[in-house]
Amino acid sequence: MPDPGSVRLPVPTTAAGVEGLQAILANPVRALVALDFDGTLAPIVAEPALARAHPDASSMLRRLAASIGTVAVVTGRPSEVAASLLGFTAEAPPANVFVVGHYGLETWTPSAGVVRVAGVDLSHIDGVRSALPDLLRDLAAPPGTVIEDKGAAVAVHVRGTDEPREALELLRAPLARLAAEHGLQLEPGRLVLELRPRGTDKGTALASLVHARAAQSVCYVGDDLGDLAAFDALVDLRSAGVAALGVFSGAVNLPEVAEVAARTDLVLAGPPEVVGFLEALCRGVRLGKRA
Repeated sequence: MPDPGSVRLPVPTTAAGVEGLQAILANPVRALVALDFDGTLAPIVAEPALARAHPDASSMLRRLAASIGTVAVVTGRPSEVAASLLGFTAEAPPANVFVVGHYGLETWTPSAGVVRVAGVDLSHIDGVRSALPDLLRDLAAPPGTVIEDKGAAVAVHVRGTDEPREALELLRAPLARLAAEHGLQLEPGRLVLELRPRGTDKGTALASLVHARAAQSVCYVGDDLGDLAAFDALVDLRSAGVAALGVFSGAVNLPEVAEVAARTDLVLAGPPEVVGFLEALCRGVRLGKRA
């Protein structure tokens, strides 16, 4: 855990970001802080099942929830899986903590468990699940290509291949066609392609949570292409009078996520700095309450 006495809040590089951070500190009860999981609260790994949250992530989220109105994790993973990886299913977090999974398709809370959005068609996932192994074989997908079955979605990871960017380009168009044939959408990410239901994304999920919680300020932290919708939502929320701060987690020199970093107000170098930012935010809120 970072030493509270040595942690300082970083300064956003945009005026809108500075305003968003100041609004969170000035009125934390009406603030919402939302974060992606992989690449933000957990280091990126080649095998998704081996992902582990930063050792201090869970405790920092709990501490933050004791200081502000709403804390949320918004992820492409199933919500209960992310909640489990953060230790929330073993030791329930405060009631104002939400884990939104499958890009907004479902939400886990300590009181209600998993609640899925009504009206989203999941009937075609089985067809994709069945077709995908043969398609990858026919395409001669390179060794190290991994299928991740998320239940309500299926992802193909190429991080473990010898030439991951070449593998991604080999698979992108055929997987887009497969998704379209089954009424799904292709969600590209950092060396991953996910076939998932239409109708939700991280932007709609974030905006819905802001409105449901009557938040007057919001911070979102993300690292990948799937987070672009959330950063776009921050622009719309600002237009509606909600102060907002967008934070990128990761290396800005990676070409596949340069566009993501460019949409944000602040850049942090991965999960350790994100956890440090949460610690500094908690400290800033506490100091503000004493002022």
